[in-house]
Amino acid sequence: MKQQNFCAAVEAALAPLGSDERRAPMQAYMKGRFAFLGVQTPPRRAATMPLIRALGTPESAWLLDTAAALWQRPEREYQYVAVDLLARHHRQLRLEHVPALLVLARDKAWWDSVDGLAGVVGDVLRAARRDTAAAQTVMDAALVHADFWLRRIAMLHQLGWRADTDVGRLFDYARRLAPEPEFFIRKAIGWALRDYARHDAAAVRGFVAQMGAALSPLSRREAMKHIG
Repeated sequence: MKQQNFCAAVEAALAPLGSDERRAPMQAYMKGRFAFLGVQTPPRRAATMPLIRALGTPESAWLLDTAAALWQRPEREYQYVAVDLLARHHRQLRLEHVPALLVLARDKAWWDSVDGLAGVVGDVLRAARRDTAAAQTVMDAALVHADFWLRRIAMLHQLGWRADTDVGRLFDYARRLAPEPEFFIRKAIGWALRDYARHDAAAVRGFVAQMGAALSPLSRREAMKHIG
């Protein structure tokens, strides 16, 4: 399917679902940063996932170009569809496509789009690491990027990896980001540690104890939420 046709189909699917009643609270929840059609997640996905699934196995260039085209639409729901598109077809993406995903993440950046793309980046890198041991070095670079949203992606990219987690990187990233005052970084540290604790609670408990007061109360609280 041509990019323009897909984007038009997405628009045709979402436009009738828009609601003035829902639009205002959705925009308020995002602190007025973005316009919304007023389509909540379940109906949005019900309307657009059939279009995404029907694509078969699209080429990587098409995926990235189409996601970028959706990203330029003013209403936030189109960025969510772009993330769903990339997440559904992440197996078509390779290590060399990660920089393009990070460029996308910096555009209209807020936690909702950044965290969605962090999941896509993580899926791509988890697969890439099977063939390229140094695949995660792209996250080493993101960890020291001036844009804290990329640092958040670096911290979060191993969510759900469980036994595949590079534990050394996880703890090193948390240690290096710990001094930052940014709320979204501190929250990400705690979230990443809490996620890994589902696989190895003792390791996370030990790391948190070792860090002591160097770990912010927010990070510590999030990390220890389910392990005490």
